[in-house]
Amino acid sequence: MEEKETGKKGIGLIGLIGMVVSSCIGTGVFAITGQLANVASPGAVLIGWLIVGIGFLALAFSLNNLTEKRSDLHGIFSYADAGWGPLAGFISGWGYWLSAWLGNVAFATMMMSTIGYFFPAFLPGNTIPCIIIASLVMWGITLLVIRGVESAAFLNAIVMVCKVAAIAVTLVFGIFLFNAGILTADFWGNVYNNAVAAGEYGPDAVGIGDVGTQIFNCMIIMMWCFVGIEGASVVSARAARKSDVGKATLIGFICLMAIYVGASVLPFGYMPYTEIAALDYPALLYVFESMAPGWGGPFISIAIIISILGSWLSFTILPAETTSEMADYKLLPASWGKLNAKGAPQFSLIIVGACIQVFLIILLFSADAYDFAFSMCTVAIVITWAFAAAYQAKWGLQNKNGVQAAIGFVAVAFQVIGVLFNGWSFLLLTCVGYIPGFFIYMKARKDYGHAVTTGEKVCMGVISALGVLSLVLLGMGVIGI
Repeated sequence: MEEKETGKKGIGLIGLIGMVVSSCIGTGVFAITGQLANVASPGAVLIGWLIVGIGFLALAFSLNNLTEKRSDLHGIFSYADAGWGPLAGFISGWGYWLSAWLGNVAFATMMMSTIGYFFPAFLPGNTIPCIIIASLVMWGITLLVIRGVESAAFLNAIVMVCKVAAIAVTLVFGIFLFNAGILTADFWGNVYNNAVAAGEYGPDAVGIGDVGTQIFNCMIIMMWCFVGIEGASVVSARAARKSDVGKATLIGFICLMAIYVGASVLPFGYMPYTEIAALDYPALLYVFESMAPGWGGPFISIAIIISILGSWLSFTILPAETTSEMADYKLLPASWGKLNAKGAPQFSLIIVGACIQVFLIILLFSADAYDFAFSMCTVAIVITWAFAAAYQAKWGLQNKNGVQAAIGFVAVAFQVIGVLFNGWSFLLLTCVGYIPGFFIYMKARKDYGHAVTTGEKVCMGVISALGVLSLVLLGMGVIGI
């Protein structure tokens, strides 16, 4: 595969770290303390972060190793292609493409909910006025990226600094106002569960379950926060130095873990988690408003909007960049990889924009638009992460490197278990998104003179059948949006 010539010197280490951190820190960090408070006690949350930290550390090490040892590969989907052939590469890349623009749908919903802090008419974030404004913002960002990917990445690095600084302010307040007694008052959720059983919260209240149940219920929420951890790997072909890609991934991961644990756990030491669970989205906004009366709410609201715009920018670059590289690998028609005069994949960007537009309209009919969008986004990207981790394990075995193979197996096990126990219904719904993709894949293979094998047809048929099954279950009310 020939590397693109863009006429630019490439994205530096700071820009690559910006792609990782800014892609991840969008809405999750501000909503997560409320989401976790709904399903788990402080003790279970801490155990959940330990498990998720190990799982994503293994993934970060995997991406770092593969970037160094397989520097000839570009794009996170390329590991699946190298390991198991073109269809695997397509499934990985298409899953990433689905995930990235679905993430933008979640960003749009959260941004509108945040604006609702100032203008309540915008709540809950998926009304007609919200959809109109979100659509205008989305097309504005798309046009910005069409004018040049690398310049947009530089702007993204600036946004990263602004939003990390804003989050740091909230963490400092959380540290100074932290009360260990509040955190440990119901550390494992037993008091709340007993109160629910006694009817103190009304007949419709549901307990959070035992510690194991609480931990599993945290998984998909925590995994959503790391969507974007692969950001530097996705744009590796545009990096000024390929060695910076792995560094950016590891540095970004360390920063993210510190931010997420602090943002999700420190509020539990300021306000009982049962009270935080009752707050509107995003919960951190209302917690900080209580910490800093008068200015805390507006401050965090502005920080959230800036943060979302940065992630939205990243998640406009990433899916277009992925499909462009997939075209280079002959997994998509050549039109998906064609660059304009600014070095941006314009056709792919417009397709992404159109898909987001359709989904924004669909959200009008969703009972919980944000949860649905981020859950779909997370499950779709797990497919890509799992393929990359599996290739890390395969590389380790082929090169007789037991440590690297073990790292890959840990990362794969974490991704698979996390989805099967916490997101199987969303995994089925994701299969629907592959159905039109398979037609595009078959056209690409035909255009490039490659036949689709019988095995590939069977695999595509099984995934398509699962997609149809998910629609049947959706119609029956077994799963919902």
